[in-house]
Amino acid sequence: MEKITSFTVDHNKLNPGIYISRIDGDITTYDMRFIKPNTPPFLPNPVMHTIEHLFATYSRNSRLSEQVIYFGPMGCRTGFYFLVRDMDNMTALNLIKQTIKKCIDHKGDIPGNSKVECGNYLEHDVKGAHSALLNYYEVIKDYTVEQMNY
Repeated sequence: MEKITSFTVDHNKLNPGIYISRIDGDITTYDMRFIKPNTPPFLPNPVMHTIEHLFATYSRNSRLSEQVIYFGPMGCRTGFYFLVRDMDNMTALNLIKQTIKKCIDHKGDIPGNSKVECGNYLEHDVKGAHSALLNYYEVIKDYTVEQMNY
């Protein structure tokens, strides 16, 4: 069987940051790495769940909403994948930074967090998500497009 692209990346060399994971036609996948691979502690599921709700909501409510395809967690619990269509890397980088900032500044209820809207609505950690987002923002706030290559 052919090895998938993400398994060909040397995870020993990855640090927290933003990476261009793959380009498939007009869709670019960004690796938003919060945690250095294979270095616990990893992101707890409730933290990841809260970040997923916040980032997905804010990015899909941005002026670039029509180009946002997907935002979701990595199974290894070290970060997230962000997929966009027809968006250059600088625009995507700025959108990621702006969206992380909005997630940090979020007050009130978690969007989409009711029994009707979410399949696991009781498993969230707002405080933990806020801490993880703050730490991540410190890593990416001065990030450049040149740093986005594996």
